[in-house]
Amino acid sequence: MRFDVLTLHPDLVTGPLTTSVLGRAIDAGHITVGIHDIRDHGLGRHRSVDDAPYGGGAGMVMRVDVVAAALEAVVTPASHTLLMTPGGQPFQQPMAQRLADGFEHLVLIAGHYEGVDARIESLVDGEVSLGDFVLTGGEIAACAIVDAVARLLPGVLGNAASARDESFSDGLLEYPHYTRPASWRGLDVPEVLRSGHHGRIEAWRHEQSLERTRQRRPDLFATWQRHNDGSGDER
Repeated sequence: MRFDVLTLHPDLVTGPLTTSVLGRAIDAGHITVGIHDIRDHGLGRHRSVDDAPYGGGAGMVMRVDVVAAALEAVVTPASHTLLMTPGGQPFQQPMAQRLADGFEHLVLIAGHYEGVDARIESLVDGEVSLGDFVLTGGEIAACAIVDAVARLLPGVLGNAASARDESFSDGLLEYPHYTRPASWRGLDVPEVLRSGHHGRIEAWRHEQSLERTRQRRPDLFATWQRHNDGSGDER
């Protein structure tokens, strides 16, 4: 799968997208990542990329003609294009799975300043937000989306089961993990995890996922219950 990120600040995304798991996936040929400087398509001697907003107001707005030129330089008929914006659809695990399963080329536009001229919406396939907060630019959101989608692709993670068992993969938060030492400062690893009894371990992990979700994310738990006919309320 190929990812292309359009940004005014390539340095903000180069490190996160080319090191650790993603870096190894690139080296192994599982994914390809392109990072493109929107300013390469800027106007005039100073490569201008923004202008004052019509109607007045604070800040500057990225020009639609400049961003469109950067976008059109990388899109193909197979591309799926996403604009990073606080007003977009909330990015959640099911969306990550749909993107991983449904597309071979993702193009992500990282806005900056007060955002991109709204006419860019006519050229993109979707708008995505990490949540109900505002960042200084879309670079962090773009990196998060590339990471979340890439790790669902075959070969990217060393153990394919890792992606299946994590938080949100089944609508619940993930169960807690433990490793050596078995006892630390009076805190012991639960006996069931040291029992070697796989059935008991799986049952314990499911119960822990349910309880963590119930306590920490009642919204998720309520959704999970609806989809499972209330069978999750095992207390």
